[in-house]
Amino acid sequence: MTHPVDDGSRGRARAAPAVRSATGLIARPLWKTFLVFLAPMLLSNILQSLSGTINNIYLGQMLGVRAFSAVSGFFPIMFFFIALTIGLGAGASILIGQAWGARQIGTVREIAGSTLTLGISFGLLVTLFGGIFTEPMLLLLKTPPDILPEAARYARIILMAMPALFVFLLSTAMLRGVGDTVSPLFALLISTGTGLVLTPALIRGWLGLPPMGVASGACATVVAFIVATVWLAWYLRRRRSPLAPDAEFLSHMHLNLGVLKKVLRVGIPTGVQMVVVAVAELALLSFVNAFGSGATAAYGAVNQVVAYVQFPAISIAITASILGAQAIGAGHANRLGSIVRTALLMNFLLTGALVLLGYLFSRELMGWFITSAPVVDIAQTLLHIMLWSIVIFGMGTALSGIMRASGTVLVPTAISAGCILIIELPTAWIASRYLGLNGVWVAYPTSFSCMLLLQAAYYRWVWRKKTIRALV
Repeated sequence: MTHPVDDGSRGRARAAPAVRSATGLIARPLWKTFLVFLAPMLLSNILQSLSGTINNIYLGQMLGVRAFSAVSGFFPIMFFFIALTIGLGAGASILIGQAWGARQIGTVREIAGSTLTLGISFGLLVTLFGGIFTEPMLLLLKTPPDILPEAARYARIILMAMPALFVFLLSTAMLRGVGDTVSPLFALLISTGTGLVLTPALIRGWLGLPPMGVASGACATVVAFIVATVWLAWYLRRRRSPLAPDAEFLSHMHLNLGVLKKVLRVGIPTGVQMVVVAVAELALLSFVNAFGSGATAAYGAVNQVVAYVQFPAISIAITASILGAQAIGAGHANRLGSIVRTALLMNFLLTGALVLLGYLFSRELMGWFITSAPVVDIAQTLLHIMLWSIVIFGMGTALSGIMRASGTVLVPTAISAGCILIIELPTAWIASRYLGLNGVWVAYPTSFSCMLLLQAAYYRWVWRKKTIRALV
């Protein structure tokens, strides 16, 4: 595939001889560049989820199914509140990637400072709103009465710490834009290690505190992210990263409306897509909750496993997006076709391998989270229904990721959101009436398949014919 490139992009490329080392697209074979960028990010995503998974294993094994159900019931709410932050980080990473590819270091800092300021402000609003309306939100989701008090306690603690969590999420996203996937990996090692030690200590009251029950997981999560964020700030200063919080970077900590307009142009559609996913999960959870707390626990266990299987697919899409953005900034848009082909092949191999392992060890995996044999049976069946479709999901995500690198987000987002709202939710509602709980999970492969077909059609017949222009 060959894309036309505007003259401004070619001019920036000639003025930036150092771009080869920044993008790696010419210095080494593309598949090696992918792996160098992808491997630390994939491990980071796994560790980020592992922190929550460890908490859930402790809660499920040490406190029982009701405790695990209480935490599972809060997950869609948490996902809803961080959805726009994820979109904001995605928009910033694309612009930072293009600026980094063109060696515009001042622009990199301006984008990062403005984005971080907006993220902190949003986090404070979430803290205020979430703290006031915690129980009404859980009641709206039809959270079973026997787990409502514990779920509300857990949720309130997490929501109060959202500003710190947003800082961490945005920092790791923006570091990827400058090609740094190692620093977030180290930070998440610290976060995971802290949670691994702190959660059981709080559950048992080993630190001179009374046993904290379900709230132990929330407190450990908050402390772990704060410790990791402080360490990350110190480490970036020590390495003199362009995103280190030094005096020069802090001078950019304000709301630059011109910069934010560009960030939000990419970030808002991405965030809206994440919100649609979150709303869909809220709706699906309400369908699941109607079948009782055992079904809620099965939902949580399946989500934990599916999250890990999705990580290669999501990480590959992010890698394609960042490498594509750096290539566009450097004036090498002709490399975009090779990037997307590499992404699709890696998704097939890596995600497919995890799907196979998920089927082979499904019962053992469900047993990590659930101690009740009947609930394990339910969760295993649900996992079998939809796990294969994660490969399909990864293909569609890779295509939308490479299109997002050029700033094309509206149509890919509309396709994804439309498939969720028009196909996934109605399918789940109708199928659950005829197939019971299993019907909810039939909706996933149905919507993922439609999503891939539509994304591929738009990519093949529309996007490939567009002129690619840098956004910075």
